Amino acid sequence: MMRALDLFCGAGGASMGLYRAGFEVMGVDLRPQPRYPFAFVQADALDFDLGRFDFVWASPPCQAHSALRHLREEIDYACFIDPIRKKLEAWGGPFVIENVPKAPLRNWMQLCGSSFGLKVRRHRIFESNIFFLTPSCRHIEQGRPIDVSGTGGRRINRRPDDHGGNTNKPRSIQEAQEAIGIYWATRYGISQAIPPAYSEFIGKAIMRTL
Repeated sequence: MMRALDLFCGAGGASMGLYRAGFEVMGVDLRPQPRYPFAFVQADALDFDLGRFDFVWASPPCQAHSALRHLREEIDYACFIDPIRKKLEAWGGPFVIENVPKAPLRNWMQLCGSSFGLKVRRHRIFESNIFFLTPSCRHIEQGRPIDVSGTGGRRINRRPDDHGGNTNKPRSIQEAQEAIGIYWATRYGISQAIPPAYSEFIGKAIMRTL
């Protein structure tokens, strides 16, 4: 079985998609991830040995490029995209770097939850040394999406349609899990993760290449 490594794995949204695509998966993250559903190593992604793997996925922290960056301007968020790219290029195998739309990725491709029949949009862009075609957004067919950003708090039982807005906040953790397709993670884990449908789609494209 082909082995995939998920760097900066978080709760494991990308890992689950890679598993569904047919990979044996291991995750690496600097923080403990007690709900992560596969083999896990707590380590620095920039120092981790890639030699045992056939494919590497990397989702470096996106706070430096997030649309909500202006809310915490006093924090100097580090950007790990350039060092992780250099590490992956030096390794030489097939890789994907995932991040938010304003991140400095090269020749990127974009995915949207509406393309996969999900209730979230969660646009994310992907840089890879393997070319693959991506489906278009289907916002009209999707209608008003569920916004799973943030951790809920006082907003979790309130719909923004009570006072305008283009998205719905989930009324419960279960609704957030269903919207993004992640059923094991906490509300915080969901807020940071990509839908497994994205990495399953890409993982299958990588599998065909391998």
